[in-house]
Amino acid sequence: METSLFVKCIFELLGTFVMILLGCGVVACCNLQGSKGLGGGWVVITLAWGLAVMCGVLIAGPYSGAHLNPAVSIGLAAAGKFPWAFVIPFIIAQMLGAFLGAVAVYVFYKDHFDATEDKPTKLAVFSTIPAIRNFRRNLVCEILGTFVLVLVILYMSETGNTAEVGLGSIGAIPVAFLVVVIGMSLGGTTGYAINPARDMGPRLAHAALPIKDKGSNDWEYSWIPIVGPILGAVTAAIVFAVVKSMM
Repeated sequence: METSLFVKCIFELLGTFVMILLGCGVVACCNLQGSKGLGGGWVVITLAWGLAVMCGVLIAGPYSGAHLNPAVSIGLAAAGKFPWAFVIPFIIAQMLGAFLGAVAVYVFYKDHFDATEDKPTKLAVFSTIPAIRNFRRNLVCEILGTFVLVLVILYMSETGNTAEVGLGSIGAIPVAFLVVVIGMSLGGTTGYAINPARDMGPRLAHAALPIKDKGSNDWEYSWIPIVGPILGAVTAAIVFAVVKSMM
């Protein structure tokens, strides 16, 4: 039986919620004062983010294809593998799921947010921050990271192992490794948002929540984790289509 668009969106929201709860949760665990995971480091964060995406895929994959990412939805639509009419509803669901996931992280780690004085550390739990602030280079990094993500998804979805196309099309475990390798290899410059919802949803939560001494939301940088992933996804779709036309 065909799954309705509404049901697909519900599972996109739920899958994205769990992904952000666990993904932003590991950043909180490794960085906030008083946490038992304080100082866990980049390897712990990248591994947990990969597993967080895996959990989101396991939830949403059978019903929506588990995009969990506006750039993935746009890239797949540009490649002709996803209806353009579904893109906006999917993005709304993903953004809402990401916002709610970030709110849940705050509720969970509230005492540790209160114990942490450094304002950028608090923001880093919610959104990406470049290691070296160079907007042109930061944009290129987000483009390339998302290019790799979407290109691999497009090629692995060619095997036809699921009716839906998205992260779920390549399987929960392979997509976990894909996200981990992108984080470990290409995440050191910007924190590898590679997902507009992953950055903007929690950034909006940071702005809305009553976090003690939270400081700036860094709206000046916020467009890069949106524009970069979208450009990367569309570029991957173009490369995929061009190469396929040559076969």
